[in-house]
Amino acid sequence: MELGPHLHRIGNDIVAAYLVVAPDGITVIDAGLPGHWTDLTAELATIGRSLGDVKGVVLTHGDSDHLGFAERLRREHGVPVFVHAADADRARGGDKPKTAMGPMRLGPTAGFFAYALRKRGWRTEYLTEVVEVADGDVLDLPGAPRIIGLPGHSPGSIAVHVPLAEAVFVGDALTTRHVLTGRPGPQPAPFTDEPDQALTSLDRLAGIEATWVLPGHGTPWKGSPADVAAAVRAATQA
Repeated sequence: MELGPHLHRIGNDIVAAYLVVAPDGITVIDAGLPGHWTDLTAELATIGRSLGDVKGVVLTHGDSDHLGFAERLRREHGVPVFVHAADADRARGGDKPKTAMGPMRLGPTAGFFAYALRKRGWRTEYLTEVVEVADGDVLDLPGAPRIIGLPGHSPGSIAVHVPLAEAVFVGDALTTRHVLTGRPGPQPAPFTDEPDQALTSLDRLAGIEATWVLPGHGTPWKGSPADVAAAVRAATQA
């Protein structure tokens, strides 16, 4: 799905990943679920590109529903996978703290898990090698993605700012569709390690210039990062 000249989404409002399309290649932001491999290859074919054009995968954090096809790309095509140092162990399958599920409704929750099953979410392939990144890094990848630390959902949660695509990718720092309740609109994401810290981290979005704010779950947000951050805070008080 094309969002803009340099910006494509694969997946849907339940689980999404993104492609930054540049003349010198493609950067993948998050890797969804293993079954999104088919969506990736189909989207590449649609735009006349191939897996050989993919130069790197940047993970917004190390949770399983963002790892998807990353290890397959690394193993079969030599594509490096970048993750914040604080989430590197999580991306390799290390221990993850248990978090409360919080509010849920049967229909949306069943839909989330059914979709994960269809996309082979039960077959998580953890990373065996990662390239660790840190807050402030600008990566030598198509679109020159810049790393912005947003700890809270996980210790190494990041946003990825790509001016070429006029986009900031926020992973699970926020959501625009709660996968367990189906509630639409900007709000905190479920399964967050440190909810208060995640809200504080949203302050770091205020100064970013972007047209798109793109979460791992939910509808793409077209508007300023500062506005979406304010909307998330308002949702916590509603």
